[in-house]
Amino acid sequence: MTKLSTLILTGALITGSSAYAQMRVEVVGVGSNQIPIAIAAFAEEGVAPAQVSAIIRADLERSGMFKIIDAGSTLSESSPVDYSQWKSRGADALVVGSVQKLADGRFEVRYKLHDTIKTNQLSSMTQSAQAKYTRLSAHKIADDIYEKLTGSRGAFATRVAYVNENRGARDYRLEIADADGEAVQVAVRSNEPIISPAWSPDGSKVAYVSFEKRKPIIYVQDLVTGARKIVVNEKGSNSAPSWSPDGTRLTMALSKDGHTQVYVVGIDGSGLRRVSNSNGIDTEPQFSADGQTIYFTSDRSGGPQVYKMPAAGGNAQRVTFNGSYNISPRVSSDGKTLAWVSQRDGGYSLYAMDLASSQELRLADGATEPSFSPNGKYIMYATKGGGRTSLAVVSVDGRVKQRLTTQAGNIREPNWGPFMK
Repeated sequence: MTKLSTLILTGALITGSSAYAQMRVEVVGVGSNQIPIAIAAFAEEGVAPAQVSAIIRADLERSGMFKIIDAGSTLSESSPVDYSQWKSRGADALVVGSVQKLADGRFEVRYKLHDTIKTNQLSSMTQSAQAKYTRLSAHKIADDIYEKLTGSRGAFATRVAYVNENRGARDYRLEIADADGEAVQVAVRSNEPIISPAWSPDGSKVAYVSFEKRKPIIYVQDLVTGARKIVVNEKGSNSAPSWSPDGTRLTMALSKDGHTQVYVVGIDGSGLRRVSNSNGIDTEPQFSADGQTIYFTSDRSGGPQVYKMPAAGGNAQRVTFNGSYNISPRVSSDGKTLAWVSQRDGGYSLYAMDLASSQELRLADGATEPSFSPNGKYIMYATKGGGRTSLAVVSVDGRVKQRLTTQAGNIREPNWGPFMK
């Protein structure tokens, strides 16, 4: 048995350093009908360890939904607002705020969002947080702005899990980072492969597959206490765990009966039950948003295609028909969109399908391992380039694209976490 070091994830998490390089985000596309917004520097924000207004600006710019107008000034939430001036500068909205260091060492962040067209205040927020959570305060403000101006919930304050691997050095890490690639934290480190991380619906746990015992075994790790446990260790391969929406069950692919099929089990490892039944390979199961359906990959028709079946088992229906090789199904949180990877024209591409109309859209080439943002507006995926694997993000309409790169390691198998409670 090889040695595995597990780092406890608590409020005092070990953050990124030179050993765990932060990811750099590059926006390479923008959305249509961008909202022009001016973001002023926050008053006294220099006292905080992170520049709040800069983080807000980067979040909104990264979304592709906003055209950032340089305010060129510092404005607190109590500053008088000349709406006509900001409107004449082309801004439909204005963000102002301040940061104050409190006596107990925390930082109070205040902000206001103004509508320059309707000449009124749209929103405000006051947060008090420890120094290490200043970035989170900024992300929450960006989420509020995104929701007020687009009508959809923002996902800037969420996190992503992924595998960072250096095969030559036999170094495999399950890492957690903010949605912008910052604040990297190590959940698990091993000299044997780690694959298939999957967030629990409440964001407190991650299921994953580890080869530390020289075979694939499914673990669940508590990200608050660092405690972990084996959930499934059956004969053969144990792979591809995915959570039910209520967080009480996992679905996964097991080969315990001789060929790989889909199973469901309680998160305590009890009640293991086979739910698929074919003579082929059934794998990569994913619960639908309402928990009533499982989407999965099967070669029962001769080549890998996406199917769906009742979560309790039963007749399976084929979902993908274009192309001879379709894998890795993922369903958006609203249940409206299916994302998957298709091999066509000699390469792998990311596709999205409107499940109501079955209309397909090709989103990105050179893509594997997709994962939806919790608001269903973006998809993160792994992609190869420059001799290594990194992460990228694309909007579900294909207009906005981002690349997340790092200086070391291969970053793959992303799983976008849920909204934080």
